[in-house]
Amino acid sequence: MKKPALEVFKYKKQFERVLCVVAHPDDIDFGASGTIAYLVSQGCKVAYVMVTSGDAGGDDSKLSRRQRAAIRENEQRNAAMAVGVQSVAFLGYRDGLVESSLKLRKDIAQKIRAFKPDLVITQNPERNWERIYASHPDHMAAGDATIKAVYPDARNPHAFPRLLRNGYMPHTVPEVWVTGSEPNMAVDITKYFKFKVAALSQHVSQIGDGAELEDRLKSWAVSNAEAAGMKKNRLAETFRRIETR
Repeated sequence: MKKPALEVFKYKKQFERVLCVVAHPDDIDFGASGTIAYLVSQGCKVAYVMVTSGDAGGDDSKLSRRQRAAIRENEQRNAAMAVGVQSVAFLGYRDGLVESSLKLRKDIAQKIRAFKPDLVITQNPERNWERIYASHPDHMAAGDATIKAVYPDARNPHAFPRLLRNGYMPHTVPEVWVTGSEPNMAVDITKYFKFKVAALSQHVSQIGDGAELEDRLKSWAVSNAEAAGMKKNRLAETFRRIETR
């Protein structure tokens, strides 16, 4: 039996503040930057949190971890600006060594309580056995810690009492979108695909000259749109949408 088409998201002012929490610079751009550009165009305020600075990522240079981190942080800030995002925070965890620890949960819960998002976008905490490269341990750990920070940590006044003492009041996030998971929702990014390409093109240390980047991104986006039953020539990003209350 053919799987039913995915729900196609329509923005109806369901939320105004969006917090994206991912493991590395470029993760949010691969997974959701077309959607972010769309939400920003609708007036949403969006902020990024990077668990690491990508200091172990993706190139064969002889640069130190600190030098590589500085490059990748700058690339991510430029990529964020390409889709209209001004706020980018780096938590400073070591690339390749991220664990879903209580400390990471507390740090993410603090960001949630400070920003008070209506929507959190994060990564898949579950391993994908069919696409093992998509299941980087850092991605899984960041996603797992973020889900736990959303529920119960950020909303529970008794979780991490020091946050409360420092003025970070509990906040309930009503909705989470997960990238890289079995999707149940698609976002039409046809008009915003160019911003996704522009954002990812900033990550020169990871993609080089990006000669085949646009074609690869378009192929993925076409497949996503087809899975959602969209009309021909549409482009989409997909998510697992989760209501948390």
